[in-house]
Amino acid sequence: MSMPTDSPIRDPGPYAPAGWLANAHVQSILTSSPLRKLGLRRRSRAYRTASRDEILTASDGTRLLGHHSVPARPNGGLAILLHGWEGSAESNYLLDAALALDAAGFETFRLNFRDHGPSHHLNEGLFHSCLLDEVLDAVGQLADRHRPGPVFLVGFSLGGNFALRVARNAPAHGFELDRVVAVSPVIRPKHVLKALEEGLSVYEQYFVRKWRRSLKRKQALYPERYNLDPWLRHRNLNDQTRWLVEAYTEFPDLDAYLEGYSIAGDYLDGLTVSSLVVTAADDPIIPVGDFEALPRPPALDLEILEHGGHCGFLSSWRMESWIQQRIVSELCLHLNRT
Repeated sequence: MSMPTDSPIRDPGPYAPAGWLANAHVQSILTSSPLRKLGLRRRSRAYRTASRDEILTASDGTRLLGHHSVPARPNGGLAILLHGWEGSAESNYLLDAALALDAAGFETFRLNFRDHGPSHHLNEGLFHSCLLDEVLDAVGQLADRHRPGPVFLVGFSLGGNFALRVARNAPAHGFELDRVVAVSPVIRPKHVLKALEEGLSVYEQYFVRKWRRSLKRKQALYPERYNLDPWLRHRNLNDQTRWLVEAYTEFPDLDAYLEGYSIAGDYLDGLTVSSLVVTAADDPIIPVGDFEALPRPPALDLEILEHGGHCGFLSSWRMESWIQQRIVSELCLHLNRT
């Protein structure tokens, strides 16, 4: 399959941030910063305007909101993108990746998880990270309708965790993926919770603030179903997660819930879908030891870079992202193999 002759694709080369950009906290904070968002919103205006909103209905009736975009010069490939926890299809890292893929000729579908983005009204039930089947159904629908063209799945942070779980279960679910890329994926959730508790408070405060806003919106939409006032009295993620798990999920306790979406241990042993994990050894949220302990089935490629923080990999103070070009070059390589 040929690429456009004037395609902007280039080999990103090795990632080597200089000066303060080599700092993990600078990377992790800048990548989701309002300053970066301003530039991205401006650059993506035409792309977002041309995108079509679409609601996918899973087999159990769950409805998930996504945004589909067809590039000016399609190369035949479809890239499905998954955001992180309390992010959305409009998150900086996801929008930047979608723009780069669109410029390279990929159709893109940016999928919101339940209760993320402007989708709280679509389902009465609350989001939690073990709700894999509805995401499998949505990705499978997109993959099936795009065939025989190649289909790729890209996820960041919790979205990377979902992407690898989708890859692990796609064959049994009856659909194919040509390549999966997971950036800074959650491996063992209880280690992430511990890192957030013991690390810089800015990270825990960031997630607590966004989660609080999300749950207040859900309670306002379904006041007869949810009484989250006791949850709002808790001030840290561990206590908040424990309360919500025990009050509104089928899991008996916090540990059972966290292990329910872990991909540590032998979970990826049976992986057959071609997959790539890219992460940074200095990630302040996902411990590098979790990646070093992963099994290495033939279908899994693992790249642990020295720097990059969490979903950062910014290469300049202009907020240019190395990881976006890495994703584009990776998918183009596999596009040309189909």
